[in-house]
Amino acid sequence: MFSFLKRKNQKNDRKIQEINNQNQSNNRPPNLIESSLSKNLEVIKQKTGNSSDIIIRPLKIGHNSQIKIAILYVKGMVDNQSVQDFVIDSIMNNQNLSEKLIPQEVLEILIEDVVAVGGIKVVSDWEKLLTALMSGETITLIDGISKGVCASTQGGQRRSVQESTTDVSIRGSKEAFNESIETNTAMVRRIINNTDLWVESINIGKITKTEVSIMYINGIAKNEIIEEVRKRLKGIDIDGILESGYIEQLIEDQTNTTFPTIYHSERPDTVAGNLLEGKIAIFVNGTPFVLLVPALFIDFFQSAEDYYERFDIATAIRFLRTVIFFISLVGPAIYIAATTFHQEMIPTELAIIIAAQRESVPFPAFIEALIMEITFEILREAGIRMPKAMGSTISIVGALVIGQAAIQAGIVSPAMVIVVSLTAIASFATPSYAVAISARLVRFIFMVSAATFGFYGIILVFIMLIVHLCSLRSFGVPYMSPLAPFIREEAGDTIFRRPIWAYKKRPRLISGQNRVSQGEDQKPQPPRTRIMKNTTNVEKGEPNES
Repeated sequence: MFSFLKRKNQKNDRKIQEINNQNQSNNRPPNLIESSLSKNLEVIKQKTGNSSDIIIRPLKIGHNSQIKIAILYVKGMVDNQSVQDFVIDSIMNNQNLSEKLIPQEVLEILIEDVVAVGGIKVVSDWEKLLTALMSGETITLIDGISKGVCASTQGGQRRSVQESTTDVSIRGSKEAFNESIETNTAMVRRIINNTDLWVESINIGKITKTEVSIMYINGIAKNEIIEEVRKRLKGIDIDGILESGYIEQLIEDQTNTTFPTIYHSERPDTVAGNLLEGKIAIFVNGTPFVLLVPALFIDFFQSAEDYYERFDIATAIRFLRTVIFFISLVGPAIYIAATTFHQEMIPTELAIIIAAQRESVPFPAFIEALIMEITFEILREAGIRMPKAMGSTISIVGALVIGQAAIQAGIVSPAMVIVVSLTAIASFATPSYAVAISARLVRFIFMVSAATFGFYGIILVFIMLIVHLCSLRSFGVPYMSPLAPFIREEAGDTIFRRPIWAYKKRPRLISGQNRVSQGEDQKPQPPRTRIMKNTTNVEKGEPNES
């Protein structure tokens, strides 16, 4: 008798629950999830175009299998083993679920006891649910519940962590970022094991909804710059973000310049080093290149390896890079100016040799240089776009064959081939590819000015270039600092690199309140007194001190 009344009361409770759910469904806004499982599945099929890679796994659980649920995920974007072991098997084998009659109790048990994955969240609107589904999460919908349970089961095939192909170094870490934003942020956290390393994530792109994260060290990064980065990222209104280059072009301070005002790298140690200076890293899902702001002009001539070597070696290499950049910028222009307007500056013997070589050349020096520069740019681009096995062969053989043929045909002189070849090699030796491209473009302006006004034209364009660089800003920070404006205490990390124990404070214009990077008296102090005393004891025949 009592069991009959109990079953009757349970049936009445279920009817009341169904009536309440139906009333709530009729009154819910269109952007919120319905309580009816069949309606929710129809909405998902309609919004996804009934795509074949959307897997829907219906299940029946609860007392006498009266409660219907559905598990949804996108094929290829989830870890199939995690979905099977920690979601489907956990639901099918849980004894507590088999005794439940009310959907709300099933929801609570799913969240607290059944789904055995790290990240669980409950959503109630379609936008969040569909975004989670398309991001590789597994969705669980329960009939009678107007909410969805999202389990973090992202996976699928991804490129493993490999060695960097653009930021190559002899000494230091060999790891490089890949296309997974979770892997990239974790690689930086392995280097900086500190709770003050904060990460903020947003989705950008009305269609792609690409995950973008900003990373900074709280207390070291400047609050004004952090807020400016947030503001610029939130102000982006675009259909899709396919690479970090989209973000770079949408948040940079100035667009009418060929020089990059945002630094990018695919090395975790480079990103960690810049974070310790107070800079902010911007990670974009789907690309191994991480943006770093604010960026200074001198940053593009530095390498992570500079800080792993002794300061005298690093200084010599940095100075060499500066000379290399100058050659790649004005090498052909100096040759054009010297041979066209300022022959008196060339030694007599060399001038006679150059004149003899140019006797059969029908073009002026400027046209010679222009022909060779365009030819080298074509070979360079062909070498990049060709398959990897053929690219280097095409570049080397093409340069040798075309250069030799051009000399024999009398189109260019041997001296011009040497100058243009040296310039091309110098552009390859520039650490930053972005700055190397800028130098290649500005080089043509120097060539035109040299052909028109000689060395006076080169000096005029050089002054205009310096003025232009000094006018640039990167998130409000002067692009040429600490050289312009000159900051004496920070000038030791520019073209010259002071010893590592001399870096006592972080850059003033970039870092926040915590500017102290190391303690006082970090300079190595060898125990000279003890060594001299032990030497004296040996000479006297006495035992050394331990």
